[in-house]
Amino acid sequence: MYHRVALSVRSITAIFWLGFYMAISFMEAPLKFTAPGLSMAEGLQIGKIIFKSLNTCEWTFFLILIITCIVQKTTRMGFYLITAISLILVVETKWLLPILDHHANEIIKGGTVTDHNAHWLYILLEVIKVPVLLLIGIESGKMLWKKKPIKES
Repeated sequence: MYHRVALSVRSITAIFWLGFYMAISFMEAPLKFTAPGLSMAEGLQIGKIIFKSLNTCEWTFFLILIITCIVQKTTRMGFYLITAISLILVVETKWLLPILDHHANEIIKGGTVTDHNAHWLYILLEVIKVPVLLLIGIESGKMLWKKKPIKES
């Protein structure tokens, strides 16, 4: 019983996380810079708050995935996918977000930033998250709906 609940929670969490971060990263982030009367500095200040909150939520979603893996082990593919999402989160949290915050602070203070490689890498990792989270959700769903009963060990 708990194993099926864990698989359901894992699948739902991955899909919810996917929708949550896509709405922020691919919709809110670019759109705020098209708002009339909102300066680049104001947009960056809002973005810093939003992306810090997003990162906190992503770690919460990740923790839920890990807890479900303790209750019901995942497949080898599921393990690789969850490992991939953990590596992306660590790189973003410990390396990229601090660099991007520093760049945002420079622009907010009136300076300029010429190095955009960190921003492009962040976008690349965000794009990679899409199939990884989708596949985590699908893999967990496949485990849940297999015809064989799940071992209750």
